[in-house]
This record gives sequence, C-alpha cells and structure tokens, in this order.
Amino acid sequence: MGRRFSRIDTPWGAFLVGWSDRGIFRLYFPGKHPEVELSPPEGIALELGRELREYLQGKGKGFAVPLDLEGTPFQLSVWKELLRVPYGEMVTYGELARRMGKPRAARAVGRAVGANPVPIIIPCHRVIPKSGGIGNFGPGPEWKRKLLELEGVL
Repeated sequence: MGRRFSRIDTPWGAFLVGWSDRGIFRLYFPGKHPEVELSPPEGIALELGRELREYLQGKGKGFAVPLDLEGTPFQLSVWKELLRVPYGEMVTYGELARRMGKPRAARAVGRAVGANPVPIIIPCHRVIPKSGGIGNFGPGPEWKRKLLELEGVL
C-alpha cells in the first residue's frame, strides 16, 4: 500500500500522522495540518499513537516506530544525530554540528533541523540557539516550550 494519513488523538489534541508500511514519514501538530484524506490508523500508525500518548503524558521517553524519511544525505545525517540527543537534554546547533564532525556547519544543521518532517519523534525541540532562548520550532514556540517543560528542562 502507499502513503496514508491518520488522525491520532492525544491529551494535547489531534495530531496527523503520515505513514506507510515502511514507517512514519510525517507528523503534524494539532491545528497545523493540511486537509488530506484520512485512513483509519493501523499497524505503525496505531503504534505511534500509543507511543505519542505515553510521551505526552510523561510516561514515555522515546519512540520505537520505524521511520520512512526522505531528505538529502546531509538532512538524514542531521536527523540521525538528533535521535542521539537524550530525553531531558538540550543541545545547540553548533554542538550538534560538532558532534557530526562538521563544526562550521551550524547554519546548515539549523536548516536541516528546521526541515525535520517528524518533530517529537526526531526531537528537534531539544535544539536551542547559542545566543539563548529556546529558538524556533516549526509548529510554534508555544509547542517547543511545552515539550521542553514536559521533559523537565525548562
């Protein structure tokens, strides 16, 4: 089967998940998703629903669902490195670039972080600017703040 979209109800609202038989390829936050034809969640989408609800209730610290991501090789390498940032920790764009062995690539890392198609699952909310504050987040700064508060770092 091809790519499908399903609604996932959580304590924080209804998320929209894009999924295939290979894995999750997109996650939209409540009130931030496009109009698409919905399929009933099954398999991978049901598993993500369970994991997402546990995470948002403070009971889960990570995700085990498979991913089906498309991106440039650099984006994929940034997203892979983001998966190594532990729950309850934050890292700067520059530090993430250094961890990847590309200390001069903080801006490029920032662009790749901003292109993350599955926020929360790939924890881009844990990346902050060196200059202070919490920085940008595609779904909005209020969501980033809530996620960082949930993880106990704000």
